[in-house]
Amino acid sequence: MPRSLRYLAIEGPIGVGKTSLARRLAETLQFDLVLEQAEENPFLERFYRDPEPNALPTQLHFLFQRARQAQEMRQADLFAGGRVADFLLEKDRIFARLTLRDEEYRLYEQVYQGLTLDAPTPDLVVYLQAPVEVLVERVQRRGIPYEQQVQADYLRRLSEAYMDFFHRYDAGPLLIVNAATIDPVRREADFQDLLQRIHAIEGGRQYYNPTPFGGPG
Repeated sequence: MPRSLRYLAIEGPIGVGKTSLARRLAETLQFDLVLEQAEENPFLERFYRDPEPNALPTQLHFLFQRARQAQEMRQADLFAGGRVADFLLEKDRIFARLTLRDEEYRLYEQVYQGLTLDAPTPDLVVYLQAPVEVLVERVQRRGIPYEQQVQADYLRRLSEAYMDFFHRYDAGPLLIVNAATIDPVRREADFQDLLQRIHAIEGGRQYYNPTPFGGPG
């Protein structure tokens, strides 16, 4: 792994396989693993059960959690070793805009602007994409109880929000991966091919096995 590539972030909608891939990359590269830790949010299960009244506390909890993680990343010595994260700090705004009413989002933005989310910028973001039917099947298969209430329409809108975000993403190199046609966690050949592409990427945006489902081009 080139010295300049010490911080990888894996992103994409619910069910696309971010955490599984981040775990395998961290183990293979002997990097530290930084997880989103959604299970620590006490409001998340309530949000999935009854979204409207629980959206704001859910997003604010995640926002404060991200602020703490950003501070921890800044305090850590990046030169002591690399890290792989299964999230971008900016993802919270994607979810907040999708789930909050306009007046709630304005309040969220006021809180957001008052926090210092000064985390390091990833040297590479790996953005995983998959069609909604694949996301639904994977969410059901992994069997987290509160996620079983996630609706296909919500996953569709979330996927579109991610595509819009990464269409404009220019903070650093971006690798867009068709996660529907490969399995880098269970198939060794897929993982090694993806790892080679991560090693080789120098800048801009690239596609791995591209079928971008109407995504950024």
